[in-house]
Amino acid sequence: MTPPLQARLAAAMDLAERAGELAMEMRPPPGPPQAVLKGAQDWVTEADTAVERFLSDELAAAFPEDGFQGEEAGITRSGALCWVVDPIDGTSNYARGGARFCVSLGCVQDTTPLIGVITAPAQRETAWAWQGGGAWLNGDAIHAADTSLVSHAIIELGWSRRRPNADYLKLCQRILVDGTGLRHGGSGALGLLDVAIGRIDGYAELHLNLWDAAAALVILREAGAKISDFLAADGATTGNPIVACAPGLAGAWSDLPGLPKPV
Repeated sequence: MTPPLQARLAAAMDLAERAGELAMEMRPPPGPPQAVLKGAQDWVTEADTAVERFLSDELAAAFPEDGFQGEEAGITRSGALCWVVDPIDGTSNYARGGARFCVSLGCVQDTTPLIGVITAPAQRETAWAWQGGGAWLNGDAIHAADTSLVSHAIIELGWSRRRPNADYLKLCQRILVDGTGLRHGGSGALGLLDVAIGRIDGYAELHLNLWDAAAALVILREAGAKISDFLAADGATTGNPIVACAPGLAGAWSDLPGLPKPV
């Protein structure tokens, strides 16, 4: 790893941990959602904005030449390297005092993910990877599962309001007919991370934004998972469908309805 990337990885890990601590301090108690709806089942809390501003300010101070793209606060900066942040992925869980949420921090260059850090503070887990350096969870190397039969597999399907429910139901039907176990956990970043760890065998969603996936893309690749080309066309700006899976399932899941092929 070059010294500039090493400095950015160290900063990303430190900032993700501190951002996770801030999110924990602001986490609502269990109960009805303490948040505002942006759209159908699309929540935002005070913590989303606070965490994003914290990361933006700290990264601007440490690497003023770098770009920045976040989900909530409308902060954007341009640069050859760009930090892509989801301050709290899994806000619907977080807003109810749940534990399945994370801070996702990725660094990309054009269409190449270079660094990814995902911290799930309530679960006391942090995963990270850099291009060519392997993927790690709390200091231990992680690898995608060796599952090769769809009838033995578990896949998480993310739901997006940007695509018709009929398309989502068609995808669910295909998965269930194959005999695959089906899950929905409310956090795209953590669903993708679970594929890299080997906890599940696949994650698919008909539309995902870059901030949901940026950190996970390099973690998945370094963990040996197969992934569709998320940054193809205008994926960096408008999002794309995504499939990530254990390598032994890439062929079986190459024709899922509405989804690209994992490679």
